[in-house]
Amino acid sequence: MVKRHLSRLAAPKSWPIERKQNKWIVRPNPGPHSLDEGIPLGLAIRNILHQARTIKEVKSILIDKNILVDKKVRQDYKFPLGVMDVLELPKTNNSYRVLFNKKGKFTLKSINNEESNLKPCKIIGKKIIKGNKIQLNLSDGRNILTDTNDFKVNDTLFLDLTKNKIHSHIKLDKGVFVYITKGKYIGRYGKVVDLEKGNTSKGDKLVISMDKNSIKTLKDYALIIGKDKPMVSLD
Repeated sequence: MVKRHLSRLAAPKSWPIERKQNKWIVRPNPGPHSLDEGIPLGLAIRNILHQARTIKEVKSILIDKNILVDKKVRQDYKFPLGVMDVLELPKTNNSYRVLFNKKGKFTLKSINNEESNLKPCKIIGKKIIKGNKIQLNLSDGRNILTDTNDFKVNDTLFLDLTKNKIHSHIKLDKGVFVYITKGKYIGRYGKVVDLEKGNTSKGDKLVISMDKNSIKTLKDYALIIGKDKPMVSLD
């Protein structure tokens, strides 16, 4: 049974909240992102965008259908947002992308209307289902069916959110740009210069050129964001 309450002290470190202000904090409902990899929509509206002072005010905003997530109206203040999700406020014509800052805290990056149509999703699983179709499991909880076998785990699909279709596909290889979603370098991005086979249970690593230096991180921690340059705004 899912717990209804969450202690502020036990909340994920990625949430930009005061830990000792009150005892309890909003627990996200089950959804496309796990507790450790998401933040409730209500907290994003109140604590990051500062569009409300209380959860009661957040609920009022949501009831009026003033919030879109990935082009869909969301009215549940406990709906979990995750990295690269697109949050829109149609009445003010503002769009934001969910990212991490360099301290590993969730933040919202203002983006233009054109960019709000695109969303990068990492392929985290792949399997053959009935009818010899290939099912791709994406990082935001989506499942996509395809007839081709060109897609591999750890590749990225850029989705056209207006058409709910694949806009483009980028394979994990040298030269692509990646965004770090976990670990020591969370919230940073750079260019892949080498791929190293892992000799431990933690898996393969990437060597990434970043800020005039080279760093190493696990392949599982990286999300491809562009081939020749980033296709999403990060700075």
